[in-house]
Amino acid sequence: MTATAGSALVTALSDDVDRLLAAEPEVRSDAPDSVHQMRVATRRLRSVLRSYRGLFQKDPVRAMGDELKWLAGVLGVARDAEVMADRFEKLLAKHGAQGEHSAEERAAVTARLVTGEHEKYAAAHAAVLLALDSERYRRLREQLTDWRSEPPLRSSRAKVPAVDFFGVVLERDRDRVEDLIRQETTVAATDRVELLHDIRKSAKRLRYSCEAAEPALGDAAGELGKNAKRLQTVLGDHRDAVESQHAIYGVAADAGAAGEETGLYRVLAGAEDLAARQALSGYPDAAAALSAG
Repeated sequence: MTATAGSALVTALSDDVDRLLAAEPEVRSDAPDSVHQMRVATRRLRSVLRSYRGLFQKDPVRAMGDELKWLAGVLGVARDAEVMADRFEKLLAKHGAQGEHSAEERAAVTARLVTGEHEKYAAAHAAVLLALDSERYRRLREQLTDWRSEPPLRSSRAKVPAVDFFGVVLERDRDRVEDLIRQETTVAATDRVELLHDIRKSAKRLRYSCEAAEPALGDAAGELGKNAKRLQTVLGDHRDAVESQHAIYGVAADAGAAGEETGLYRVLAGAEDLAARQALSGYPDAAAALSAG
């Protein structure tokens, strides 16, 4: 019997909801990488709901998307601080031991960059726990549990063969990425970084669409999803380096205003500039592979 779009989507949603709910107790106990896992699960759900929105009743899916956006935002503050702390720590381990920087300078830079981000994470994680204990999250969790088996689908569209409906969604999501890739060759240098970020987000959305569709569409969706993930990863590495460099410059300005040495900050910012350029060197091949696949 041919799978319907509705039944295939229920399966995909159920898996994503399970990921999110399984991460919650880990986040509450502050287990390593738990915030990341819950944030990814939340983003996956939101992305799938957006890509396959045509299967859902309009108002419920919009409301659910808003609640998932809220949760992802709360988790994102903690995750961003966690990522920055780890990145700064590795940068300092690699570049901070150079002889021209005194122990005092290294200690001051470590305090501002690494310790500062750890403090941000602690405060953000406390805010996450407050959110998870809130009535708003309780309602969201109950709705998600219901949607595992009975999401508010449009009955007529849910009966369409999954192969047909999912195929249309993947083509639309792929076209969106390819349109942005074409724009990237024409934008001003000042706008390029943000457009690359938009390409990354669209590639991630395509990846999640493909993963939801793979049981119905098979290897074609799987291969397209791999290419989308490759593009997402390349541009994600670039974005992480760019944001880290900007953060270092900001902290360096504060340090300089306080009369502290800023030479090590310049070294770290230079390392991130190199990392961004190295990451971006993989972009042309990743973009071409997605368009050709």
